[in-house]
Amino acid sequence: MITVTATLQQKKNIYYAVLYYKDEFNNIQRKWISTKLKVKNNKKLAERKVEEIRHEYEKTLNEKPTLSELDINNKANIKFCDFMVNWLEIIKPRVVKTTYAGYERIVKGKVYNYFKKLDISLKDLKPYHIQDFYTELYKLGLKGNTILRYHANIRNALQYAVKCELILTNPADKVDKPKKEQYIATYYNKSELNDLFVAIRDTPIKLPVLISSYYGLRRSEVLGIKWDAIDFDNKTLIIRHTISQTKVNGKLQIVAEDKTKNQSSYRTLPLIPEIEELLLEEKANQEYNKKIFKKSYLNKNGYVCVNTDGSILKPDYVSHKFNQILKNNNLRPIRFHDLRHSCASLLLSNKVSMKDIQIWLGHSSYNTTANIYTHVDIESKQHSALVIGNALNFSESTQDTQEDDEEEMEL
Repeated sequence: MITVTATLQQKKNIYYAVLYYKDEFNNIQRKWISTKLKVKNNKKLAERKVEEIRHEYEKTLNEKPTLSELDINNKANIKFCDFMVNWLEIIKPRVVKTTYAGYERIVKGKVYNYFKKLDISLKDLKPYHIQDFYTELYKLGLKGNTILRYHANIRNALQYAVKCELILTNPADKVDKPKKEQYIATYYNKSELNDLFVAIRDTPIKLPVLISSYYGLRRSEVLGIKWDAIDFDNKTLIIRHTISQTKVNGKLQIVAEDKTKNQSSYRTLPLIPEIEELLLEEKANQEYNKKIFKKSYLNKNGYVCVNTDGSILKPDYVSHKFNQILKNNNLRPIRFHDLRHSCASLLLSNKVSMKDIQIWLGHSSYNTTANIYTHVDIESKQHSALVIGNALNFSESTQDTQEDDEEEMEL
């Protein structure tokens, strides 16, 4: 239930009720409503009027039914913006927190605000309404890849409406889908990585930077590594737990999950000797820190990448510190995630197959790997250049033509 509070304020010699409340998205809202009473000699009357206005406004806000509360004849009459919010609650139990947070940002942001102003019901929604929305997003400077995420949310929600027989067809299927732009990965070469390794040697993010560079791990994956995922006897490392940071119900939270981005991301990798040595060193450091901090030591869940007091390294801190180190050492600016791309490019340059790189990085499909790194695969292009160069020898054909011309002149 939404609770509304009110204060009495004066503006231009008129008493106003100023209403305050948190909306369904936990955002604080303020609204001025005139009592139509002049300030002089009307304060008591205005105070009673403010309470009436507050009560009626609170009642109106809480009268809006959810989809589950509507009868079958009225479900399709729900405002489309409200339907999208209801759809979020329906899918919430079926997706991981970080995925839901992404959906929530999209739906409760521009989607809700745009279609609320449009004031259109679910049953009256047409393809051109959605198309106009995408056009507006382009005008705001959003890229095609970003708008595709909006399209995916809208289409999936409307597909649910079709499944529930609230509408006959999905209007999102009839719009011109935003075009996906080719993603060009940024990466460091071997020399740049070596410079980076020198720069991070005595910093708190040394371990996550090195592990990400060697294994091409996502930030959430490297921060989620626990000691029980490392088998020093069999020399293996299992990627099965993640640490991420996202907004949940409007508040920034650390989300720890025994889930990876997709099924392929759950993978067992060999323990690289250099990384094994660093891990053993870190393990000894943590044992020492436990003795120093005693009961105050915070690493109760056995994470590998932690601060001295055992608290986990927060994702946004790692990214911020990484950028700061690059700047302070005059290194080319890249994102922490680009260490993953750097790993892949090094593997490609050393003739590791695209399929093996897909498995190493934990991509869900071969196409994902190929689409990202095909421009880096210079070895295969050089082979193609050699083949076509041998097949079509321009210099020999030019020489043959010159000899033929000379023979004709002699005749």
